Amino acid sequence: MKNTIFLFCPLNLLSFASFSQEKPTNVILMIGDGMGLPQITTSIYFKDSPSNFEQFTDIGFIKTSSTSHKVTDSAAGATAFATGQKSYNRAISVSPDSVRLETILEKLEAKNYNTGLISLTTITHATPACFYAHVTDRDMHEEIAEQLTNSGVDFFAGAGLDYFTKRKDGKDFYKTLEEKGYSMDSVKLVTNPYPDKKYGHLLAATEMPAKTKGRGDYLPDATELALNYFKSPNEPFFLMVEGSYIDWAGHANDAEMLIQEELDFDKTIGVVLNFLKENPNTLLVITADHETGGVAVGKGKSADELSIYFTTDQHTAELIPVFSMGRGSELFRGIYENNEIYHKLATILKL
Repeated sequence: MKNTIFLFCPLNLLSFASFSQEKPTNVILMIGDGMGLPQITTSIYFKDSPSNFEQFTDIGFIKTSSTSHKVTDSAAGATAFATGQKSYNRAISVSPDSVRLETILEKLEAKNYNTGLISLTTITHATPACFYAHVTDRDMHEEIAEQLTNSGVDFFAGAGLDYFTKRKDGKDFYKTLEEKGYSMDSVKLVTNPYPDKKYGHLLAATEMPAKTKGRGDYLPDATELALNYFKSPNEPFFLMVEGSYIDWAGHANDAEMLIQEELDFDKTIGVVLNFLKENPNTLLVITADHETGGVAVGKGKSADELSIYFTTDQHTAELIPVFSMGRGSELFRGIYENNEIYHKLATILKL
């Protein structure tokens, strides 16, 4: 027994020492909203080329329950990722007692990291909001929009223009963002952004169209744009990218939408993996807040055909995969609670 302890302890110490020296400069967190293992499976079987998920070797699983429900919603799920604390369904980075919880984005902002958020839905929606806002209910979009103006986020892209310009209080927070130095656009993604400016994109009144409704390559394009923007000043950054409509496809029990949204997310992963090849000082973590639809990929009309089946139009309590690559990626193996994503990132980044 003593020999066993002696053999393993030095290895652990060496591993930790090596890990400590390999602090990543950049962190990219990709969240496929509603994406469970069956959704990822569609990118394996319905893509004409190998799925980008197949490039990962560091893989784990998270448990997703909130403090109020065994089946979480996106708000509680993203709160766990952003703050390291579980909270109740509908909470936006506040505790079960409605106390403000500092987020990883806010902590990194204080350490002079550049920060970015990309979503297909309104930028005030539950997942992106949890990284910069603090409200007791996810539907408080106008309050969340106001908090974005004070967040310090350097680059954001999504929808939700109405929550900034067509407000009950009559205020124009789009103009406020411009006054605070943001280069704003409500029509298209900017090209060749200057590294010394901040950029905001609010490209639809409430949400972007689904992939099946003509969205095009917005998600991979916005992600590539953000990565090029952050690469220019050669400073550390944190970027969250959300594939929002995987969740919506599950709620709608829409198989074609699910396939197209998952393939779009897979394509976006490809953009990020290309960045990692050129920038090995980067950590990529891919996961989801929960699964939606109770999806199964099974036999279709013939033995050689696959079909997608739904068991519900709601969220489920499935374990959710975590894929990681880059510096510190080995820390994300295993099975653990969703709020451990934050704590693992905090350990790697020495927060």
